[in-house]
Amino acid sequence: MPLESCMILLDNSEFMRNGDYIPTRMEAQSDAANLIVNQKTQSNPESTVGVIAMSSRGPSSGAQLLVSPTDDLGKILSALHRVPLCGEMTVAGKDAVDIAASVQVAALALKHRRNKNGAQRIVVFVGSPLSCADRRAFVKAGKQLKKNNVHIDVIALGELEENEPKLRELVDAANGTAGAAAGAEGGDAAPERTCHLVTIPAGVLPSDVLVTSPILAETEEAAAAGGAGAGGGAGGDGFADFGGVDPSMDPELAMALRVSMEEERARQERVAAASSGGEEGAGDGADAAPAAAAAPMDTVPEVDGGEGGEMNDEDALLQQALAMSMAENQASAAASGGGEEKAAEGTAMDTTGGGDEEDEDAAMQMALAMSMQGEGGEETSAEGGQQQFQDPAFVNQLLGSLPGVNPDDPAIQEALRKANEDKSDKKDGGNDKKD
Repeated sequence: MPLESCMILLDNSEFMRNGDYIPTRMEAQSDAANLIVNQKTQSNPESTVGVIAMSSRGPSSGAQLLVSPTDDLGKILSALHRVPLCGEMTVAGKDAVDIAASVQVAALALKHRRNKNGAQRIVVFVGSPLSCADRRAFVKAGKQLKKNNVHIDVIALGELEENEPKLRELVDAANGTAGAAAGAEGGDAAPERTCHLVTIPAGVLPSDVLVTSPILAETEEAAAAGGAGAGGGAGGDGFADFGGVDPSMDPELAMALRVSMEEERARQERVAAASSGGEEGAGDGADAAPAAAAAPMDTVPEVDGGEGGEMNDEDALLQQALAMSMAENQASAAASGGGEEKAAEGTAMDTTGGGDEEDEDAAMQMALAMSMQGEGGEETSAEGGQQQFQDPAFVNQLLGSLPGVNPDDPAIQEALRKANEDKSDKKDGGNDKKD
């Protein structure tokens, strides 16, 4: 909110002892004044607040200035809590409080405020009957405030039937809407309402009403939205930008929620833009998949997100992983041989989007390659065994390990010699055929 100097006028007459507000009018008024002070000081660190008691002891028994406009929160709260109840209940031809004179004292205090750049505002609490007040005095005071560019907010506590019409004339005169009806008939736009009147029925806490009132809201539209939310039971529709938290009650939490909501909204917009760009670049990504399968292991192809925008991070990672997997299959197929190379090609075809029949063909080719490798291994092991039996030392060691067999027996040695001769003759005959 903008810089503002505010004067709070408290009704401290004997009528404030009334218990129609919990616990009394005086205590309810003090609670509402604390709320306004906190909102004014927290909205802008340079804003100042002053306090005036509209009744005092002594011959004058008029308005008493307790604290001049200041930004010292300690002084303001101390003045609010030491406002005494004084004045007389009934005086002939005189009200317990003089609203017009108190407003003039407040305007004079604002005239001597420290920072001349801020706006000027007066907040008046009225809890005493205004039976002797002259309406013309209220209108004159309102016009004087309008002339000096001073805004006024009036909070009525009790005696509503008697006080509300007079207080309404004061507020209308300060707004410059005394002739609003005639101006509306002539087609002129109604002036902006910068002054407000809030009436609080008996039995209701004033602070609860002020939270959603134009006095604490930046604009009347925001206050109306907040009131609609409170009537619906949620109480936070008027502060949707702050996550449903009233910034006047907890400004730090409200600002943190607002920043978080803005970041989430920006993230969702980026995701939506990336998804729209990903749909346009889906065809390019499908064409790039076979080329990625033929690429070497250490080369990862760059994924083109298309002309519509950037690809989503997750889609890019998935396509890179797919390309690396196909490159691994290609490298293993090249190392294993011809049969395995065909199986790897079938697997790559399946990865790029083949049907169920291609899956079965690839599996059969893989099984055929593995069986061919097994047969070759068995033949190699058989040839190695034959070479071992042709070794005399191995044969003698094997025969010596058998129970009851003598390796040096002439019959056994003769049989081994003949077997070696037969194998050598076969080998020589094969060589002659080749020649």
